[in-house]
Amino acid sequence: MGVKKTVVIRQLCDKRFAADNEDGQTVLVDGASPAVSLRPMEMLLAALGSCTAYDVVDIMKKKRTPLAFYRVEVTGERAERHPKRYTHIHVVHVGGGEGVTEKQFAQAVRLSHEKFCGASASLNAEITWEARLEHDPAA
Repeated sequence: MGVKKTVVIRQLCDKRFAADNEDGQTVLVDGASPAVSLRPMEMLLAALGSCTAYDVVDIMKKKRTPLAFYRVEVTGERAERHPKRYTHIHVVHVGGGEGVTEKQFAQAVRLSHEKFCGASASLNAEITWEARLEHDPAA
């Protein structure tokens, strides 16, 4: 049997909820208007983006070429009819740093999406990705 995780969702008011994990961390999930946090389907994109980002950062560190800067942009297209699931999600990884090559970065992104990211493997959507090496915007 695999590792079991539990998250408890508590209603705060109307369509605003708190999601608590077993360690006591809480995140606000918002369906109210106006929203003060991410909506549930945005949280799903954030989960995918942060899951794959975690992998990429870890892989690059193991290659001894850590990223000096990095961001992930996740865009999802939803079905028009219920359930309005994501049918296509595109993930753009943008990063760079001293000694980081385009080949290494793309390989780390590919490994995350094709082998390691559990969020990606759990979704019923076509997921495409790209890796863009850029110069440090702070330089």
